[in-house]
Amino acid sequence: MNAPLTPGFAEPVLDAQRCFRAVLEAMARPGRVQALPALPEAPAPLAPAAAAVLLTLADADTPVWLDAGEAAAAWLRFHAGCPIAASAAEATFALAGGVPPALRDLSQGTEEEPHRSATLLVQVAALAEGGGWRLTGPGIEREHRLLAAGLPAGFEAEWAANHARFPRGVDVILCAGDRLAALPRTTRLEAG
Repeated sequence: MNAPLTPGFAEPVLDAQRCFRAVLEAMARPGRVQALPALPEAPAPLAPAAAAVLLTLADADTPVWLDAGEAAAAWLRFHAGCPIAASAAEATFALAGGVPPALRDLSQGTEEEPHRSATLLVQVAALAEGGGWRLTGPGIEREHRLLAAGLPAGFEAEWAANHARFPRGVDVILCAGDRLAALPRTTRLEAG
């Protein structure tokens, strides 16, 4: 017997608009942590912020890959109407609750159409401003500091290779609880 589906957003239009604004703010200001005021009741292990981002951005035309299990995939199919991709390489949005797929294995877009690349959502243990990585690049006046606890070893080297592929490459949204922060492919990241 299947478990009952938990609710999505309480106010789908307004809550999605609030989340979209937070995602835009995070992409425009890399490394700035955004708190989401309205969260869906997503099944574990799907984090509330990651669930909210997917409900906001995914639709029938955006394949999603996730490693959060069948209950999370069924919940997402029901609430967002999105197809579930068989592999991360086929996805427009990829969600990693465990070890994320290698950035090079996700859709990179093309020189002519870099916007066709994937966006990777990574559920991390914690996000905090003021420590951790030193971020520079567009949207950052001098530098910004971001601590993202729970990413695998080697992420910084992988990010440097991703940044070097510009204008191609993957954008990353980090999610922890009710918070998110973005790393657009234009952002340079150095260990703190």
